[in-house]
Amino acid sequence: MQTSFFIAAAALYAICAFLPARQRIVISSGTALAWLFHGVGLWSDVIVAPETLRLGFAIMLSAAFWVSVAAYWLENRNFALDGLRILVLPAAVLAVILPIAFPGSVVPLEGKSNLFPWHIALSMLAYGTLTVAAFHAVLMTIQESRLHLHAGSRSQGWIAAVIDRLPALLTMEKLLFRLIGFGFALLTLTVLSGVVFSEQLFGQAFKWDHKTVFTMLSWMLFGALLAGRKWQGWRGKTALSFTLSGFATLLLAYVGSRFVLEVVLHRGGV
Repeated sequence: MQTSFFIAAAALYAICAFLPARQRIVISSGTALAWLFHGVGLWSDVIVAPETLRLGFAIMLSAAFWVSVAAYWLENRNFALDGLRILVLPAAVLAVILPIAFPGSVVPLEGKSNLFPWHIALSMLAYGTLTVAAFHAVLMTIQESRLHLHAGSRSQGWIAAVIDRLPALLTMEKLLFRLIGFGFALLTLTVLSGVVFSEQLFGQAFKWDHKTVFTMLSWMLFGALLAGRKWQGWRGKTALSFTLSGFATLLLAYVGSRFVLEVVLHRGGV
């Protein structure tokens, strides 16, 4: 059943991604419907049976984009951020169908704390929020580069038109740091729950494996960015570089390591 929901969501995301911006109501309604299909599909896929969860790199990535689409949809209602649509929705098309090809592995909850599902939910929310922050940073990079071009040398087309209709860079920057601040708070809770309740969550004492190292590196990068913003006024290219570096490191922490385990080494587990 979840396959049907994933395919329907992917089709709607694809349609909404390439509709002209003037079809604002259709895009908003179609994206909301696709998001609902996506969410139902994820729920059906993750909760395969009582006391079990299905986890894997594809499911985590799909869930991250589910949160990202929600963040885009909400922000676009308050600000003219249609430019995010041309980045988030095409990527969501790929992410939503990944669990069909790479279903992950079933993890029994027996012996694990009741906090375990909350830890997973927090990590998915953190991934999703920081994913849309990364897309936001890419959009700002494109926007800034266009500002430095002479009017006659700027490329034209519907994508360029969308970029040119974005809010001022200062407004985009405020939105970026709002996303990063929220994502960092969620990531902090994820890290704390993983460290403090490691034995209850995973059935083993805390250890410094590759997933932990990459997660901590990402947490430090985003923390340094927020501190630099507050105390040194970091912005512009510095902020964008830290955002993209932090996101790339976070992506390696779980999605990257799970991809290697599941696809390359054909191993399961949490």
